Amino acid sequence: MIFEIKDRTGRLLRLTKERWSHITTTHFEMANHLEEIKLTLEKPLKIIAHEKGDLRSYYLYLKHRKHPEKYLRVIVKYLNKHGFVITAHFVRYIK
Repeated sequence: MIFEIKDRTGRLLRLTKERWSHITTTHFEMANHLEEIKLTLEKPLKIIAHEKGDLRSYYLYLKHRKHPEKYLRVIVKYLNKHGFVITAHFVRYIK
């Protein structure tokens, strides 16, 4: 387990070692942004529910980034009232 944290709505969210490995190998720029992922879950700018399944996208705007992708998007899947971080990456826009 990398971390276990409560989100803005009070739900317990987890980031496992396996998912962290996926995030950092698929989106290598995320390796130095673990604290920003936590902040995105605790104090998101916006949370959007996906149409299919129990997925949610959490967004945080990082104005200090020099890249055009300034929104950090963290995707969470909910199972049995617990949330699991699936992936995280930077995007240009909230979708």
